[in-house]
Amino acid sequence: MSTNRTFTMIKPDAVANGHIGAIINDITQAGFKIIALKYTKLTSETAGKFYEVHAERPFYKDLVSFMSLGPIVAAILERENAIEEFRKLIGATNPAEAAEGTIRKKYAKSIEANAVHGSDSDENAQIEGDFFFAENERF
Repeated sequence: MSTNRTFTMIKPDAVANGHIGAIINDITQAGFKIIALKYTKLTSETAGKFYEVHAERPFYKDLVSFMSLGPIVAAILERENAIEEFRKLIGATNPAEAAEGTIRKKYAKSIEANAVHGSDSDENAQIEGDFFFAENERF
């Protein structure tokens, strides 16, 4: 069953490049309500745990290293058909293939430094949101 919530992270590359405000503006202008928001830094251990679903993939170590380079902004978002609509808003994983006007087209530098994470399913949105936020941090 589809829900109206999704999870996102503004990744270390976009944070370091000063894009937090612009990305949050794009998100809210697209009709998403911010339910929870946190500025934090992942350690190698917490990044490894968050991405453990990819532990056997060849890019896992580089991903964990990249995600623990600097601060991130984690958020739970709400909107009708949230997963699908947010995936459209952020664009293709590879910014070179992302549609004009999408977050990754505007702010990402490469497939590795692609500015934002977006949940790919309702189940993962719940798991990912729970990883970062307690119930009393959601509004």
